[in-house]
Amino acid sequence: MGIEHVVLAGLIATSFVAMASALSGTATYYTPPYVPSSCYGFDDEGTMIAAASDPIFNNRAACGKRYRVRCSGPTNAGVPQPCRGQEVVVKIVDLCPSPGCQATIDLSQEAFSIIADPNAGKINIEYEEVV
Repeated sequence: MGIEHVVLAGLIATSFVAMASALSGTATYYTPPYVPSSCYGFDDEGTMIAAASDPIFNNRAACGKRYRVRCSGPTNAGVPQPCRGQEVVVKIVDLCPSPGCQATIDLSQEAFSIIADPNAGKINIEYEEVV
């Protein structure tokens, strides 16, 4: 087997491991203004940001962590194919508080729009921490 085949096999195996480690959940979005936030007060952290549900937020332990998020499908029949085939990396800057939080991750409107049609409102996602 040539070196090209070994490299290709390694890349394929790595992609399977990466997909297997992703978690499933749902995403919604929130609109500006994005400040103040629970993690950064009135500091502007940009638009590739998100609020995390209680289990992820973990009493502020998630502040500053980055997550790669990908739309995996619709949550309702309103927009049957909301996914845009993209992924986005967002920084956790806020808490999406229970019981009002309707998603695992509440993305900024800009981040949500990259991965899905905003008309969907809520989507199924796969996400993983970027280390």
